[in-house]
Amino acid sequence: MSKLFGAVEAGGTKFVCAIGVGPEDIHDIVRIDTTTPAETLGRTIAYFRQQHAHHSLDAIGIGSFGPLDPDATSPTFGFITSTPKPGWSNTDIVGTLRNALHVPIGFDTDVNAAAFGEHLWGAVAGLHTFVYLTLGTGIGGGGMVGGKLLHGLLHPEMGHILVPHDRTADPFGGVCPFHADCFEGLASGPALHKRWGAPAEALPSDHPAWTLEAQYIGSALVNFICTLSPQRIILGGGVMHQRSLFPLIRNQVRSLLHEYIRVPALGGGLEDFIVPPALGDRSGILGAIALAQLASTEASA
Repeated sequence: MSKLFGAVEAGGTKFVCAIGVGPEDIHDIVRIDTTTPAETLGRTIAYFRQQHAHHSLDAIGIGSFGPLDPDATSPTFGFITSTPKPGWSNTDIVGTLRNALHVPIGFDTDVNAAAFGEHLWGAVAGLHTFVYLTLGTGIGGGGMVGGKLLHGLLHPEMGHILVPHDRTADPFGGVCPFHADCFEGLASGPALHKRWGAPAEALPSDHPAWTLEAQYIGSALVNFICTLSPQRIILGGGVMHQRSLFPLIRNQVRSLLHEYIRVPALGGGLEDFIVPPALGDRSGILGAIALAQLASTEASA
């Protein structure tokens, strides 16, 4: 009998829950509004109990908003920690689901989960070192180095790096409550909305917002290229639905690198180096399925 896995893409506005095996085999999917931890996790548990009555789940994977603790040796493993999301600080997601459902749980950031899904089934299949960046309500980054999901002191916080900010050209102060004009503070969806007075999806492709946005994204990517040496960079999230951004970003990266790193992948127009997610908006939930598969393998080892 083939194994079946549960998946949770835990976001600040909604939890997406599903059961399945991979991109071609998702049996069921549901969306739950993110309210209080008790209500949201309660509805998540109820969903999997209902599904478990019809399908035997081997493990569940969770890709969550954060910051969070992904260290399995830590006493707060599986917790959302110091999040600005009201009411969610110090929430034990893994322990709550594990105690209720009694299956192995895989857990990581939502962006690392999406990166893992793209590694197994998408735009970076076969590569061992890459970056996945999502630009939307916030900016998050993850990926792999040497075939391992990126962890260390905690987990990547790529959205909070500092990028050059010319206040003469862009006097906008930024929206990050911690760092004001960090990368997320200048280039996230809320930053676009507050700076220009309209949401990103309402701005036409020839709006000056996109040239400025490409400058900030390009600067960030050059930092990641020089520090992590990725074989490819995936750009996802709602802001990147404006596909005219891709050529602007590629041009910016090529200009800023100024031919310093001379490898074939960085030649030409970078169309194969800076790419959208091949799994589209399903990267996160499929990545959670991948985390469940990993948890199942580790539990049976």
